[in-house]
Amino acid sequence: MTPLLPPAACSVRIYSGEYAVHAHDHAQVVYAVAGRMELEVDGRALWVDRASGIVVPAGVRHGFFAPPGARFCVIDLPSGRGTERVRRFAVPERARGWIEATGPVAMHDLETTAAPAWPSGVAQAWLANGPALAQQLAGLLHAPRVLARRAVPAERVEQAVRGALHEAWPTARMAALCHLSVPRFHTRWVELTGATPQAWLRGVRLDAAARSLAAGQPLERVALACGYATASALASALRRERGVGARQLRRR
Repeated sequence: MTPLLPPAACSVRIYSGEYAVHAHDHAQVVYAVAGRMELEVDGRALWVDRASGIVVPAGVRHGFFAPPGARFCVIDLPSGRGTERVRRFAVPERARGWIEATGPVAMHDLETTAAPAWPSGVAQAWLANGPALAQQLAGLLHAPRVLARRAVPAERVEQAVRGALHEAWPTARMAALCHLSVPRFHTRWVELTGATPQAWLRGVRLDAAARSLAAGQPLERVALACGYATASALASALRRERGVGARQLRRR
């Protein structure tokens, strides 16, 4: 994470793999847009996801690991402003949709501005030259602290579900993978994905079905492989949830 110029700058970054321990002369506020990140901050093992972020003060050594596909909002700012201590916070609800709603400029547009040298992995970026980022940053820095709680291994759940999509996946089965009660898992999954466990599962199944049908596989076979009892059940779900029929998907 390369040093940036004051007053502040925000970017969405795509990291994958392990990044060596390092430090820089500016503070950072980090939370996940998708996925999660395991961190070592000043010798402490921590993590961030869509529901919990972290403040990394200037000069504090940190390294991290992120799985493929994870994306993170990173705000670089000078030391001070409530960034003097390592702090984990609950990401406010409005912060989750803010990235999409802000309409960040394209990277090539920043080349003509006084933009800092953005590090590799930056997918979107914009400078803090308006009130929107200032308001967002204030909300993050004053968000409630995150109490100690067990991390939800979303990747483990997703891998298990995708590997056995034809099987039944009640919420209790997914919760057991995370060693959480059903109510707690339900709450945490909504925080992480923005959808209930069963709504998320329907989306995964329909995505897989749409890909298979577009590849020319028979409707009956696709239905069974994706966890639907009959071809008509899958066809109804596609029309209801996606507004598309099996024949249309095959033509695509």
